[in-house]
Amino acid sequence: MQVYQPPLRDMRFVLHELHGSDTLKDMKGLSEITPDLIDAVLEEAAKLVTEVLAPLNASGDTEGCTYENGVVRTPKGFKDAYRTYVEGGWNGIACDPEWGGQGLPASVTKLIEEMMCSANLAFGLYPGLTHGAYVALSHHAPQELKARFLPKMVEGTWSGTMCLTEPHCGTDLGLLRTRAEPQPDGSYAITGNKIFISAGEHDLTENIVHLVLARLPDAPKGIKGISLFLVPKFLPGPDGRPGMRNGVMCTGIEHKMGIHGSSTCQMSFDGATGWLVGEPHKGMRAMFSMMNSERLSVGTQGLGVGEAAYQSAVAYARERLQGRALSGAKHPDLPADPIIVHPDVRRTLMTMRAYNEGCRALAGWVSRNLDLMERSEDPEERRTAEDFTALMTPIVKALFTDLGFLNASLGMQVYGGHGYIRDHGMEQYVRDARIAMIYEGTNGIQALDLVGRKLPAHTGRYLRAFFHPVLDFIDAHLDHEVVGPLVGPLGKAFGALQLATGFIAEKGLRDPDEAGAAATEYLRLFGVVALGYMWARMAKVAAEKRVEPGADTAFYDAKIATARFYMDRLLPEAAALWGAIKAGKSSMMALDPAQF
Repeated sequence: MQVYQPPLRDMRFVLHELHGSDTLKDMKGLSEITPDLIDAVLEEAAKLVTEVLAPLNASGDTEGCTYENGVVRTPKGFKDAYRTYVEGGWNGIACDPEWGGQGLPASVTKLIEEMMCSANLAFGLYPGLTHGAYVALSHHAPQELKARFLPKMVEGTWSGTMCLTEPHCGTDLGLLRTRAEPQPDGSYAITGNKIFISAGEHDLTENIVHLVLARLPDAPKGIKGISLFLVPKFLPGPDGRPGMRNGVMCTGIEHKMGIHGSSTCQMSFDGATGWLVGEPHKGMRAMFSMMNSERLSVGTQGLGVGEAAYQSAVAYARERLQGRALSGAKHPDLPADPIIVHPDVRRTLMTMRAYNEGCRALAGWVSRNLDLMERSEDPEERRTAEDFTALMTPIVKALFTDLGFLNASLGMQVYGGHGYIRDHGMEQYVRDARIAMIYEGTNGIQALDLVGRKLPAHTGRYLRAFFHPVLDFIDAHLDHEVVGPLVGPLGKAFGALQLATGFIAEKGLRDPDEAGAAATEYLRLFGVVALGYMWARMAKVAAEKRVEPGADTAFYDAKIATARFYMDRLLPEAAALWGAIKAGKSSMMALDPAQF
């Protein structure tokens, strides 16, 4: 049986105590956001996901979506759940009040996203894609298109998609062939085929708004000739309601390894009416607004599944009786001890816990910078936040999804044979988590983005937003009673990251293959160090809070113990990663393609 309760205590710790939610009210549009209001919202979200979404996770996986004659039906219960979700106003919590949203900060909404991904990842993809489309339109669409489409999308009666991939091109979008022909009325006729379109067709909303990449007749070759178009399933009538069916059709759905409750569609556009979003031939600029939003959200998916897997594994480890503790029976009144007494099971659970809580803390740091980027009144603070967010986006996407899949696999290991069969639901987490490492740009692509774009940008300016606070923290806490022993290992790992950064910068200038060969290890190294920094900071906060009157000492002591585990058992990976990076490309590129 799948076990999940939103980790509200840890979420409050990250939001209020680690990152200081009391300063949110000083940002533009957040004057009424108080810690009490945030807690109330999180508690209501927790009720929604546990009472409405989580009960549909296993059944939705078993039933999956069905396709017949262009119509896609979601699993039983999804429509009612979506109606409850929309009627509760959850679809617009992160959207601008100008379009009917509630305007809550990313610091809060990303935690709600995590809950939804833990409870029912497949369901969460539908509103998740809509929000990504909302982001692209709100930043790049002309006002007339915003007024026609955004209120319905924020309300949740219309949904959104992102249509990039074509049968012959995935990451290399410069190869796409979908055409856009100008029409006399200022619209465009869109013709082409797209695949792997999440939520491309379904029965949850009355209309679906597709954002489609296509080429104009005069488009230059390659990625610089791509434009972005808004193509609705139904053309809005004069009253704003869905009218005539547009020339867009779902021609089939994919039969996937996981996320069965999410429809992944093959889409055909046959002279479909669409409207230009942004400037001609500048579609990737507009689409990247959506893609970057989605990449952070996909990272959250990894964390969400990893948390659900951890909680399920802990519940099983407490109940499953097998053998006796190596140091002697802990429960002599029982026929055997629960497996949670065994060191290797503890290693497994502590690894899952340390990665999940570290990722949640790092997600909170990135979310705070998303808020600063959008809402700070200080231009320099906004620029630093934008630099930090740009730098961390590929790291969050790749690291969190790698660790989410790892944690799901570790959870299955705790269950043993019972994890491999469907009865307990753990194997679903493994299947669901695996896709997150692939879509929205594979994790290898994220690594190339980090070393190829983010590191050299503005002569390394992005790095300062991370390196400076980490170095300042290390220097300030070397002699701290609790944090000092943690800062030592962190300092060594951070030193390895600095050396690796210089190595890649130097080698990559002479030979781009050297940077590419080091990219995946470098991203992992960066992520491991970032989690180490988060754990050192969390340990400091916990040490200060645990001595206050009425403190939740058990919670804070667990934080400090988990921080020590991370530094002892997981952070040492940094040394191995630096060793692999130093090895260079030679052995990796030695074989001729025919020798593989």
